[in-house]
Amino acid sequence: MTMTAKIFSSTRVQACKLGGLCALMMGHLCCSPNDPLKPAYPETITLTVKNPAAFARKDAGIVLEIAKLKAQAPSFNDKAFVVLHGAQELASQANDLNGEGSAEQIVCVADFAANESKTLSVRYAQSGERMRKYPKRTQAELSHKIGGRFVNRKYEGGTFQNVRSLRVPSEHTDHSFYIRYEGPGWESDKVGYRFYLDWRNAIDIFGKKTPSMVLQNVGLDGFDSYHEMSDWGMDILKVGDALGLGTLALWYECNAHRIAQPDSVTCAILSNGPVQSQIQTHYFGWKVGTGAYNVVSNLSITAGSRLTKHAVAIDGDPQNLCTGIVKLDSTVMLKSPQANTDWAYLATYGKQSLANDKLGMAVLYRKSDLIEVSEDEHSHVLVLKPEHGQLTYYFLAAWEKEPGGVQTVEEFETYLNQTVAELHAPLVME
Repeated sequence: MTMTAKIFSSTRVQACKLGGLCALMMGHLCCSPNDPLKPAYPETITLTVKNPAAFARKDAGIVLEIAKLKAQAPSFNDKAFVVLHGAQELASQANDLNGEGSAEQIVCVADFAANESKTLSVRYAQSGERMRKYPKRTQAELSHKIGGRFVNRKYEGGTFQNVRSLRVPSEHTDHSFYIRYEGPGWESDKVGYRFYLDWRNAIDIFGKKTPSMVLQNVGLDGFDSYHEMSDWGMDILKVGDALGLGTLALWYECNAHRIAQPDSVTCAILSNGPVQSQIQTHYFGWKVGTGAYNVVSNLSITAGSRLTKHAVAIDGDPQNLCTGIVKLDSTVMLKSPQANTDWAYLATYGKQSLANDKLGMAVLYRKSDLIEVSEDEHSHVLVLKPEHGQLTYYFLAAWEKEPGGVQTVEEFETYLNQTVAELHAPLVME
């Protein structure tokens, strides 16, 4: 999950004028002559972030808006910075979400004790490029073949190449052997996902047996060998005609209609970083019933989390949007207990993976967005109401074979209730 923190004070020079407050907030980072980062990153912005909840949280995502940083320190440089808590350097990244060469946000993760406040320091140089490197804990990629050609909607020849963006060719369909593992993929150190970038437009799950990044090695043979167990894991979900997990659709005539008939589609990797990765897809002229809609889908994942955040923008004022989970045998359906929270979940758990082992799947939604919980032939369905064309929900998968994986339905429910509690009590400025 990503939470926004706000600026507490301004640059290093201004902070030092605060005397004792500087020593309290910055310690040796601001004033110590032995600070090893001082020559490379001499300026400092400080901010305070609090966990308001009576429980600890691990790898809590923090989003810093660069416009707000620059409002306090106009010289801030998003190409030369580092984020610290005391002497501890936090893995971070700058996200250029518009592809225009300058970042709009910084994302980092930190652990919090119950009710803990942390004072963070954003250290920077006013000019130059000095980007730090961190272990990669998330990934997003889109790879398609080049150097070949379509023959009867199958791509012959060519080799795979990762690209930042793609306008989906009109010749492309399912099993065209054009896009590696049939669509874009994204992963954290917990789990991986993909969606089919064709008429199916459904989300699938890659179960991982390792925290390492694996998608770069998946589907290189051009086929679907990832359906067989390997050292890293495998594709663990049978989607079929259903919503898979968290697929966007529209509820019409008692059925969930996926984005099957758009006029055109473009897909881009907005960020592929150590802390967060994000995929943006534009669907133009999505036809459902008598309506046609333009949709922007933003899928993002953060280090240490199973959650994918799905932020959707749609024009044309549809009566609803929907999402859900594929119906599979040998599962129990779980719903949130009645609790004083803004968020709730719909989930399934049981031996529902393609490896015939235990898998939990859930969609988390704002209660205020819910129209109804329903179902069709293929899926458990949440019918939701977008507000002014905007809708945000989350989905997650928990596989028993992942490192430290959830092993029982009781553990899964505990994990879901904790996740809802975290969504209900986001990090705040102290």
